[in-house]
Amino acid sequence: MPVKGAFTVTEAAFPARRPNFFLQIAKALLLLVVFCILLALGTWQVQRLHWKEGLLADIAERQATAPVPLSVIETMVASGGDIEYRVVTATGHYLNDKERHFFATYDGDPGYHVYTPLQLADGRYLFVNRGFVPDVDKAPEKRMQGQLTGEQTVIGLARAKLAEHPSGMPDNDLAKDIFYWKDLDAMASSDGLPKDKVLPFFVDAGKAPNPGGLPIGGVTIVDLPNSHLQYAVTWYGLAAALVVIVAISWWRKRHPEAPQQ
Repeated sequence: MPVKGAFTVTEAAFPARRPNFFLQIAKALLLLVVFCILLALGTWQVQRLHWKEGLLADIAERQATAPVPLSVIETMVASGGDIEYRVVTATGHYLNDKERHFFATYDGDPGYHVYTPLQLADGRYLFVNRGFVPDVDKAPEKRMQGQLTGEQTVIGLARAKLAEHPSGMPDNDLAKDIFYWKDLDAMASSDGLPKDKVLPFFVDAGKAPNPGGLPIGGVTIVDLPNSHLQYAVTWYGLAAALVVIVAISWWRKRHPEAPQQ
């Protein structure tokens, strides 16, 4: 007969385990924080998606409007407005001997965008991206038909001047006349043009063909990646997966007799 008040071997060796209340609370709070972060990231991507779709629609609308005179773009620049991809028209004389070359590709082939100053009637200058020429045709004498003379009217897209050297871009090689980023001030100074006489923006010429086929106009690329929906689905999917994992774990703890699969 067992002695009164004595513990059994099982009770003495294996006391009942009680869950750590504070540890469980900490785990729950951590899971809640992670869940909220995932939801916040998904919501942020949805907001970015709406912003990007609005931006793309705005750009498409700008490109579909009638061209405006240079004075409109100048007024917008002076007031800090957004001039990107607005259709503009300008008339003047190309200074073909002062063209500058921006390294670029076209259909996978290396070459250059030809930036030529257009001298306006008031004596000022506008740098026009006339289009692409292959590397072998960089020298102007190889495409004399496209060296337009006399008064010319160009219709194209306004492009903003870059404020600083973009990160990761190599330095421009002025000695070889190769620009890796569109430094308007350097283009102007290397041409000997007075800075105060150069309009503070570029114009990308449209697709109107040039004599001899070069330069190839209409090279502006509107490439704004829009993967925000995919990112939103990913973050929301991770949040949903977290809920499922927690729910399964909770159910198994309360139904330990249930078969495991």
